[in-house]
Amino acid sequence: MPTTRENTITALHARLSALPATTLRGEVLPERVPAAGLLILRDGEPGEPEVTLSPLAYHYQHRAEIEAVVQGANRDAAFDMLCASVGATIAADRTLGGRCDWIEAEAPRPVDLPVEGAASLKAAVIPVVLHYSTADPLG
Repeated sequence: MPTTRENTITALHARLSALPATTLRGEVLPERVPAAGLLILRDGEPGEPEVTLSPLAYHYQHRAEIEAVVQGANRDAAFDMLCASVGATIAADRTLGGRCDWIEAEAPRPVDLPVEGAASLKAAVIPVVLHYSTADPLG
């Protein structure tokens, strides 16, 4: 049976997969970026939980990351649209169908990455904080 952590990250990946951009989880950047853009979900780190004792519960603020990448002549507008669509997807269901208490994205810090012999990439990491509780730090 999947853990709360895995259920939450899987639900986020499923939501992102509904976007027009290609969505991967934990993969390396491919050689070619699809025209609609690319999102790579990184599992991130759960961090140190707050603990309550009665009943015993571990409350996490898990920091995952979404790498957003676009390429092409109109990359600034495409990047803006891709980030906005990620934000709208997250805002549409802040509990991921009840799998977490709250999800919130932070602002991306975009960079332009030159590519030899091709159009440069515009990319950013979008930090995402997933709030959830579990009865076991390994569950």
